[in-house]
Amino acid sequence: MSTIKIFKKAQKGHYAIGQFNVSTDEHLRAIIEVARDFKSPVIIGTSEGERKFIGIKQVVALVKIWEKIAKLPIILNADHCKTFNSAKQAIDAGYSAIHIDGSTLPLKRNINLTKKVVKYAKSKNKKIIVEGELGYLKGGSEVHKKKTKISLEDLTKVEEAKKMVKETGIDTLAAVVGNMHGIESNMKNPNLYLDRLKEIQKAVPKTCLVLHGGSGTPENDIKKAIKLGVVKININTELRIAYSNALRKTLKENPDTVKPYEILAPSIEAMKEVVKKKIELFGSKGKS
Repeated sequence: MSTIKIFKKAQKGHYAIGQFNVSTDEHLRAIIEVARDFKSPVIIGTSEGERKFIGIKQVVALVKIWEKIAKLPIILNADHCKTFNSAKQAIDAGYSAIHIDGSTLPLKRNINLTKKVVKYAKSKNKKIIVEGELGYLKGGSEVHKKKTKISLEDLTKVEEAKKMVKETGIDTLAAVVGNMHGIESNMKNPNLYLDRLKEIQKAVPKTCLVLHGGSGTPENDIKKAIKLGVVKININTELRIAYSNALRKTLKENPDTVKPYEILAPSIEAMKEVVKKKIELFGSKGKS
């Protein structure tokens, strides 16, 4: 099944597929083993920094191997490509999905950049899906000590969403509807502007919607967003927290341990618990 058909199936079935970002092969193992056991489609994401660390060709090869072992659909997404060259590198390496993030640019430049990526991606492989982004998505994939304020001006504008979809030919749209990257120190993020999400969905009903910054977003809002057409939800910070907390605990309790597989095992299990909860929340269990 092609990537876009996987998304369309989720859209029709009113569930979402989790994108879980990875920095190492331990992250990859934790995510895919849960997806396999839960019989859930899954998206592996890598940001520009993560791709540089793990290796762009290496992660493509690892995902291909895991697809054969796990026997389930695994989408590999190049998350937050900021330039055409960044997107091109991922396309040429064999990624099945590309997120071109021109959201910090003026609308016209964002559209032109996104359109250029769509054209190149489809010329290389028509099955590659391209995600565009509109709106001001605040924060980074970390714990924020100061409260993040999100205003109506930050949100994706409905008419701009229509224009973006029409002029670029994107397959999916990442909308800003009160979501943010990272997580507040109390482990809870602000509520979503669900009315705006509903307006965007009505304006671009055939386009699959994406929610970035899923970490810490209230679960009731997540469920409502899925009912309103969101088919892809990104999780990164919660995985990073689970991994690093478990690693610190292991090293503190076992200061003489030097075997990497013993040191890293609790971190893998901690990440698995996060992935389990998200797959169940998103409703994708048993949908592979």
